[in-house]
Amino acid sequence: MAQSAIDLNPVTRITIGAVGEPGQRTFYIQARQGSMVVTLLCEKEQAQAIAMGIEQIIMQIAQQSPDKVGPFDEVLALDMSLEEPIEPLFRVGQIGLGYDEEHNMLVLVTQELAAEDADPEETSAARFWFTPIQGRTLSHHAMQVVAAGRPTCPLCGAPIEADGEHFCPRKNGHNKPE
Repeated sequence: MAQSAIDLNPVTRITIGAVGEPGQRTFYIQARQGSMVVTLLCEKEQAQAIAMGIEQIIMQIAQQSPDKVGPFDEVLALDMSLEEPIEPLFRVGQIGLGYDEEHNMLVLVTQELAAEDADPEETSAARFWFTPIQGRTLSHHAMQVVAAGRPTCPLCGAPIEADGEHFCPRKNGHNKPE
């Protein structure tokens, strides 16, 4: 893929969603600015890391300037579902989060996952700028999406299949949790 740089500053909408059945889901980051919609393919762990990172940044902002983030229980009542068609621009490799204090905006920076032999200068990138309240809404929604997957074993934390089967190293390899 030829190098491209997307910069949505600010987004009018940003979400994380998943498509498919638990255990077979595909995760996406999607942002909109006006009529432009950018969709990126990501991993479940990346979606969770984004949500946790946003919460950490908002907590840091609140310690210094509580008026910039609003009440901690405040989230926007938005439709956070993915917009069709879902056509990802690239698969996310690296993720970064930042905060622009002057404009009171958070930024999610993503870089394309490059093949081992690819030139890093040829990878695509996208930056999405959003307000703290949009960030808190995104974080809460992303955590719900991540949690909607397969249940996890209380002993080892690995996912349990729909039929209840699970190889648990803490139970010496026995399948079904008691």
